[in-house]
Amino acid sequence: MADNNNLTIDPRSGFCKSNSVFYSKRKPIPLPLTDFLDVTTFISSRPHHGKTAFIDAATGRHLSFKDLWKAVDSVSTCLYDMGIRKGHVILLLSPNSIFFPIVCLSVMSLGAVITTTNPLNTPREIAKQIANSKPSLAFTTPELLAKLTESNSNLTIILIDDGITDASTKTNAKIVTTLSEMVKKEPSGIRVREQVNQDDTATLLYSSGTTGESKGVVSSHKNLIAMVQTIVERFRLNEGDHKFICTVPMFHIYGLAAFATGILAAGSTVIVLSKFEMGEMLSTIVKYRATYLPLVPPILVALINGADQIRERYDLSSLNFVLSGGAPLSKEMVEGFSEKYPGVTILQGYGLTESAGIGASTDTLEESRRYGTAGLLSPNTEAKIVDPESGKALLVNQTGELWLRAPSVMKGYFSNAEATSSTIDSEGWLRTGDLCYIDDDGFIFVVDRLKELIKYKGYQVPPAELEALLLTHPEISDAAVIPFPDEQVGQFPMAYVVRKAGSNLSEKSVMDFIAGQVAPYKRIRRVAYVAAIPKNPSGKILRKDLIKLATSKL
Repeated sequence: MADNNNLTIDPRSGFCKSNSVFYSKRKPIPLPLTDFLDVTTFISSRPHHGKTAFIDAATGRHLSFKDLWKAVDSVSTCLYDMGIRKGHVILLLSPNSIFFPIVCLSVMSLGAVITTTNPLNTPREIAKQIANSKPSLAFTTPELLAKLTESNSNLTIILIDDGITDASTKTNAKIVTTLSEMVKKEPSGIRVREQVNQDDTATLLYSSGTTGESKGVVSSHKNLIAMVQTIVERFRLNEGDHKFICTVPMFHIYGLAAFATGILAAGSTVIVLSKFEMGEMLSTIVKYRATYLPLVPPILVALINGADQIRERYDLSSLNFVLSGGAPLSKEMVEGFSEKYPGVTILQGYGLTESAGIGASTDTLEESRRYGTAGLLSPNTEAKIVDPESGKALLVNQTGELWLRAPSVMKGYFSNAEATSSTIDSEGWLRTGDLCYIDDDGFIFVVDRLKELIKYKGYQVPPAELEALLLTHPEISDAAVIPFPDEQVGQFPMAYVVRKAGSNLSEKSVMDFIAGQVAPYKRIRRVAYVAAIPKNPSGKILRKDLIKLATSKL
């Protein structure tokens, strides 16, 4: 971070003409200066008055903060006794649960690295991540055990369950123990056995790449500590008793940042839904008098469209804030929600896996009324707007690629120096791949994506991965995949296909072919046939032309 004490910064926009950098208008957050500190110790040592850390929405089981930290100590003791050391990678394949954070915090406290994967992924997709990250062992549930053993039958497994079920013993799984057995172990009282430096790796989360190859994002303890501090300060959580509904997946940076780490530091309560179901979410808000509801835009759309019936059936008067991330909300959506649910403030956030979910946000009702914005820069964060063609830094109200520099920005991509150097420059600037501008008041507006990722219900779908699969079909000679706009899910993958001569391949056959190989959110949901895929002279697919063609009939 640059020393801006001697710079002339416009107090309104945060822009400095002498170096073309935008500085955060938010009050800087102090970060711990000690070199040796892990994020688990940092979170557990923060003072608060909270009593209940987690509630399982389905069973009603409560986990107090005292029980949480005892469980973390017990599990870390067991892992150490099993030979897990600093730098070892541990895979976690699980839906949301109150046990998910216990695993993450235990692993990170040892200086080991947690890598999470989507429970919806196919064995083929999971196998790719295992081959890349080379985990020492894995945690999973009985329901997902077969998927994991199909991905890698040699992986040592710890079962997240109260006991080894009949179903699990019928597989070839190398199950060594269960999480419930580990939690029973008396902790040694020494959680951190090897000195963990803030620069050591804490998480290895996989981010969809535009090339179709998922890249491992390496984040340090320092990155996560900066993220935790930002979350706590953003919601001023120390000022009261807050209850958050956990709807978004914990394996994703949004869920991991908020529910497995950040919110715990303030003593707030997280009510965990194992999966999203609208009725269950609404009933849970009512039952536990929840105050915060983090979500993605498609859920917000559903709340607006079903508002009359929802308000008739559910008392949502406890709800103070809805937190939206994944895509900017339009004026119509914000005003529509505010009209249907008066008294509930919508706050928005912008971040990437590469920035530990931190980047910009709207933190007040007044800020949220700046329609279409991703918000003001997060504390301790700097930005540039750069012309993608010339590399020239731009001014206020000029559109270019958003570059970010902050304590939360990743160390780099795992075992991928080329991808790292093309994403983070020598001065620490992260190229976000988003076309943005920053207005006179310092608010960021996302205009378009330089990256070609499709946003489906907050999930990221790389078109190149689907195109590569389509080209393996014996009756397809060429293909392109684009985002198709949809009010319910945001965008879904649409394929343009060139059939081989004489082929009568149906649209359904194309969709079924892909559906059998990818997670549900990646499925192609619309197919059109063309004589040729439009490309530029270098062979790059002209997706904008196809998007224009697809949406011209809407």
